[in-house]
Formats: sequence, structure tokens, C-alpha cells
Amino acid sequence: MKKNTLLAVLTVIIWASLATAAKILLKSIPDLEALAVSGFFAFLFLLGVNLVSGRLHRMKEYSPIDFMKMAGLGFIGLFLYSALYYYGIDQLSAQTACIVNYLWPIMLVVFSCLILKEKMTVLKAAALLVSFAGVVVLTAGGPGSGNGNFGLGVAACVTAAACYGLFCVLNKKADMDQNITMMVVWLTVAVCSFALGMTQENWVTIHGSQWLGLIWLGVVADAIAYLTWALALKGEGDSAVISNIAYLTPLLSVIISAVVLGERLTIHAFVAFIFIIAGIALQAVDSMRRSRA
Repeated sequence: MKKNTLLAVLTVIIWASLATAAKILLKSIPDLEALAVSGFFAFLFLLGVNLVSGRLHRMKEYSPIDFMKMAGLGFIGLFLYSALYYYGIDQLSAQTACIVNYLWPIMLVVFSCLILKEKMTVLKAAALLVSFAGVVVLTAGGPGSGNGNFGLGVAACVTAAACYGLFCVLNKKADMDQNITMMVVWLTVAVCSFALGMTQENWVTIHGSQWLGLIWLGVVADAIAYLTWALALKGEGDSAVISNIAYLTPLLSVIISAVVLGERLTIHAFVAFIFIIAGIALQAVDSMRRSRA
């Protein structure tokens, strides 16, 4: 298995816990406050990694315009994405929000064809449509165990998916060190979340286990997972192959939310599982055919 594929699998395992952890935290902490704190933890962790690894000196290689590009990536790809996704998680059940959010790998492949000029093969298109059908089936089941605004929650997750799909493609195209880029990205997320949150939310005092949850989101689900995902996409190989691996995340997330939150595993989630796995299988077949050609 290639290195970028292994990084993608590691990311999927970590991300599977995100929706459940966020759902628990957002019951008592405002969305932007949680995002600001976890984003700051992500920044601090990556700052430490860059200091220890000696990469921090590479910041001298970049101009103010380069840092503005990194901040722009952070604003579009992870501030808007995370803020919208957290809102969706707050409105929907964790499993519904997670699976609707997984329109983003479809967005990634579409943007890759438009911006990176990657080839859209027949099997690749079929894989995307089949995987997309899994997301549609799940949303057709209605609110499920969620108790918020279903329509707005779904709209937020879909918009978040578009933001992150575009981020992945633009980040892959940019020729910048991923450790430095992701550090600046998460600093941007923390600053934007703090600025908007202080004017739009009534922040609360964070206690005990809530800190542990925010550290998990910031260090593991944000800093480590998004970095490994960026490195996976940055490596050699077709973006569509890596993006289809990401479809395993909602399947694992459904299991975690069922066990931890007691959310019912609906028939729509089961059918979605079948469609998504079928899409991954089609993509794998397409990849093998092209590698043999």
C-alpha cells in the first residue's frame, strides 16, 4: 500500500470520532467557541511539531503574499467548513451530519477535473454517482434522531462540503510546505472563530472533561488528521482514489454514534453503507485498470 493511501486510512479512522465528540461538546459549548479553542490547540500542536522538526525556519522562504494565500486557504477551507459543519452537527443527528458532509470527496473530484485537469473516466464518474446516491439515500430518511432544523442543517453540511472540496484542490495545487501551511491555516481558524464568536455568541466557562474533548478535537481530529490528509493528497496518485477512501469515515462514524450517543442505526444508513462501498469498489477497479494500461 502506498504511503499516501496509508495516510488517508489513518485520517479516516481519526475523523470517524469527530462528529460524535463534537455533538457531545456542542450541547454545552457554543459552536464558534468550541472551534476557536480547538483551532488554537491545533495551531499550538503544529507550532511545536515545526519547532522540534526544525521546519519553522522554512517560514523565511515565504513572502507576505504566500502567508496571505495560506490564510485564505484557512478561511475558505477550514474556518467556513468547520463552522458550517459544527452548525450541521448541532442541528442534525451526528450520523446524518457526517454522511451529508461526505459530499466533499465528490466536490474534490469535480474541482480536481476543473482546476487540476485530472481525467474524468467513465468508471470514476460511475463511482462518484453511486457514492453520492448513498448520501442521498441517507438524507431521504428525514431528521432521524436529530432535534434541530433539518433543512438548515443539511444545507450547512452541503455548503461545508463544497468549501472543503475546493480547499483540498487548491491546497494540492499550491507549492507550499504542508506543516507550515496547516499551522497558519489553524491559526486563521482560531482567530476568525474568536472574532466572530465574541460578537455572535454568549461564551461559557469550559470545565474538566470539556477541555479534554477540545484538546482531542484540536490536536488529533484537527492538527494531526487534517495534516495527514493534506499530505495524502499532496503525494503521488489520483485525487479520486484517495477521496473515495474518505467515504469509509461516515460508516465508522455511524457505528461510533450508535455506541456512544445511542443514535439508532436506520435502514437508510445501512443502504447508504452499501452504496458507498460499491462506489469505492468501482473506483478501485478504475485505478487498477489505469495502472495496468
